[in-house]
Amino acid sequence: MGRTLLLFFCMFLGLTTIVLANEEEDQFAHVKGKVTTADGKPAPYVTVQITGTTKGAVTDENGEFSIRRLTPGTYTLHITLVGFEPVEKQVTTEAGQTAHVSFELQLNDKQLQEVVISGQRRLTSSSSDYANKMTLKNLENAQTSVTISKELMKEQVVLTVDDAVRNVPGLTKMWDATGRSGDGGSYYNLRGFIVQSQLRNGVAGNVSSRIDVANLEKIEVLKGPSATLFGNVLTSYGGLINRVTKKPYDGFGGEVNFTAGNYGLYRMGADVNAPLDKEHNVLLRVNAAYSYEGSWQDNGWARNFVFAPSLSYKVNDKLSFLFDAEFAQGNNTGLNVYFFPYGLTMNQLGYDRADQLKVDYKRSYVNDDIYQTARNINFFGQMNYKMSGNWTSQTNFTVTNSFSDGPSPYFYLLPNNMISRNDQYTDNSKDQVIEIQQNFIGDFQIGSLRNRLTAGLDFFYRNSDQFFGGNTLDTIDVSLDTIANYRNFNRTNLDKLYQEKGNSFIYPSIFTTNTYSAYVSDVLNLTDNLMVLGALRVDHYVYNGAYDATTGKTSGAYNQTKLSPKLGIVYQPIKDAVALFANYQNGFTNKAPGTDGLGHPVPYKPEQANQWETGVKVDLFEGKLTSTVSYYDIRVKDVLRPTEQPNVYKQDGTQYSKGVDVEVIASPFRGMSVVAGFAYNDSKYEKATDKNVEGRRPGTAGAPTVANLWLSYRIPGGNLKGLGFGFGGNYASDNKIINDATLGVFTLPSYTVLNASVFYDQPKFRVSAKMDNLTNEKYWIGYTTVNPQKLRSFAASLAFKF
Repeated sequence: MGRTLLLFFCMFLGLTTIVLANEEEDQFAHVKGKVTTADGKPAPYVTVQITGTTKGAVTDENGEFSIRRLTPGTYTLHITLVGFEPVEKQVTTEAGQTAHVSFELQLNDKQLQEVVISGQRRLTSSSSDYANKMTLKNLENAQTSVTISKELMKEQVVLTVDDAVRNVPGLTKMWDATGRSGDGGSYYNLRGFIVQSQLRNGVAGNVSSRIDVANLEKIEVLKGPSATLFGNVLTSYGGLINRVTKKPYDGFGGEVNFTAGNYGLYRMGADVNAPLDKEHNVLLRVNAAYSYEGSWQDNGWARNFVFAPSLSYKVNDKLSFLFDAEFAQGNNTGLNVYFFPYGLTMNQLGYDRADQLKVDYKRSYVNDDIYQTARNINFFGQMNYKMSGNWTSQTNFTVTNSFSDGPSPYFYLLPNNMISRNDQYTDNSKDQVIEIQQNFIGDFQIGSLRNRLTAGLDFFYRNSDQFFGGNTLDTIDVSLDTIANYRNFNRTNLDKLYQEKGNSFIYPSIFTTNTYSAYVSDVLNLTDNLMVLGALRVDHYVYNGAYDATTGKTSGAYNQTKLSPKLGIVYQPIKDAVALFANYQNGFTNKAPGTDGLGHPVPYKPEQANQWETGVKVDLFEGKLTSTVSYYDIRVKDVLRPTEQPNVYKQDGTQYSKGVDVEVIASPFRGMSVVAGFAYNDSKYEKATDKNVEGRRPGTAGAPTVANLWLSYRIPGGNLKGLGFGFGGNYASDNKIINDATLGVFTLPSYTVLNASVFYDQPKFRVSAKMDNLTNEKYWIGYTTVNPQKLRSFAASLAFKF
């Protein structure tokens, strides 16, 4: 009865509020309008501001806008676009009335698409300042890249980078974030190689725990070896993941949001932007989020907090500064990861597929009190100085500090349905990176030829002060209905284990490195339709030796110098619509020297990967259809292989990876969006370190065939304008994580995971909800490991915008 009365009271209160609100609305004035381009087309996503106030609006897909609840009077409305003169109009309003106004921009629809506009709702991006360290449109870039916009992330109610990158063709998650300072964030696979998200705005920006999207504007994925412009430390042979952060803008605004879901999920976030001076030369933007989530298994949880302020300072028309910081801290229980003991064959194990294991999918086999602490404190600074109309100097400085402390449980799969329960902890481990980068960016003519050139110097310093140790607690039979000692894997027993038996292994990782680099990249327009790119990097790597705490000495110091080239060509048979492209790209990995059979030192070359790629990009029907189709061939050479002599290696190992990537982003009709991708990868060891894997697909290469799809419809007009629905998912084929002539083959079965969302987006608020893994499918990821993944989950979010 009490609940019924409460319900009627809430309904009465709501109706009363609506009546009073309607009476109050009669006291205010409203403005509606439309913005069109010079060629008569609607101008979407343009910001219309009222001078001297914080009120404004963003035009919709029809170029229409509405500003409500104004005090009657005369106002000046203005539109400001980068590179164009402001457009202003006066409008007089009366109480209870709606005034109408129209704007015509002195630029055409194609020019408008090239202007970066705050508040723009796009599922793709036409250009990037990071792909080649200069501004290039996608159709001018000879490299395959994918952009995940914040608008797409909002539609899917994405909270982490892990969820966002599901939209990248060919990219699959292999491991969840460990939170440990050394190996850091989540592991993914791209073009047959492992890659992590270690770049932020084009420079070092590691976050070792699960990365929240609170301060992200978009995520860029560049495919293929990219060491020429970004170095080898932060990139992979498969590509790189670059997080682009939100920047301060001119005006007061922001949002606060709250998300809740099953498994105990709750998250609060805020995004606040404000000018700090009357001239609006100093702008501050602060993003923050706190989240907690339990586990879909019987035990497990994660708690995270991120605080990311950003301050911009425009000194004058030539000089400006940007200062950012990221403070991320969290606690989390360990990953549910199963390893295979060294030398164990699949015949001995008794199973060769993850879905045959007797391990209970919903049990964690570890208590909640075994958790670690992870922390990241990162600082970034950028200075931009316009030297002339054609040249800009850009100076970047970044310091990233990762810290972790505490246990990290894991398991071994054993014969007869047994598993061992183990721990590998970090002890106040710290990992620091300092990067200083100077770029000179030019856009100039030599005769009739346009050059877009970037020349840069880069200093990269890493200081690793980490200690890993561990031991085995016990073994249990997972096939039993009742496991008497199930709860024994707890903090008390783990502490007792180390007190009585110490470590069964230790792994200190204490060293420093310096990397000195110089690079130059030039995009030359031979004609309006034909562009060629040439780039070269010289990289000098200095490893200062590993420190041994027992002796107080370092050993193993060495240095290497490597040239890394890059070539590209783009031909547009239809200008700004169709582009044929090809590239050659290089990546490398430094290798410490070895010894010959007599103990004499033997220097090694850096291992390197060379990619040849060709494809086609299209941008048709005024941006309603964009697509990239590419074929790539990556050859890794100079891989170290053991010889018959102990600890003696020869450097003639090879591996190749080739395949096809397809991405399609379309708007077939008003309000409808399609994001789709397909990738096939064929990887193989040619000359391998182990003869048993030669000619076979590496266990680290991921699933050969993957696909992604997202369909969404947003009602563009009428009373339900802003209401939208989304549906899609991801597919991955069988993944052979053990693929060995002697050990056998162990397979993670193929999976299809379906997701859906619904959202209602309005100028002042947004309500959204999602459900992931609709069919409650059991599936596993991993490389050389078995990692069960989350079952069906749902979340709802409410955001208030101001």
